[in-house]
Amino acid sequence: MVVRTNEVNAHKSVEQAKSSSLSRVSRGKQSERVSFKRVLNQRLVDKGQRVQFSAHAQGRLDVRQINLTSNDIDKIELAIDRASQKGATDSLLLMDDLAMIVSIKNRTVVTVVDSGRMKDNVFTNIDSAVIV
Repeated sequence: MVVRTNEVNAHKSVEQAKSSSLSRVSRGKQSERVSFKRVLNQRLVDKGQRVQFSAHAQGRLDVRQINLTSNDIDKIELAIDRASQKGATDSLLLMDDLAMIVSIKNRTVVTVVDSGRMKDNVFTNIDSAVIV
């Protein structure tokens, strides 16, 4: 009986250790993602570029392997400035072969769609479009 109790306790200890290490890994990955986003946005701010990318937009860029140059960021920034001057709050920004939904008041790119996925899309909840 005592041996059985020790085996059960040993099993519980192993399961707790596994659970604990998995939690640390999950939290570690989440912290890395948060810090990457923070670093990206901070670098944009450091360069005087106030545009930010939501986690969703950044994920779309990563998955679709879309790389924006500093010139592209400048174009987005100017488009946001123009839309803001006209009183826009949420805009469809068309640039080269990309469509972006941008929160003008937050200066944040909310999502990104490339030309291959643009066909048959309907963009809603926007009050303006900017063609760059």
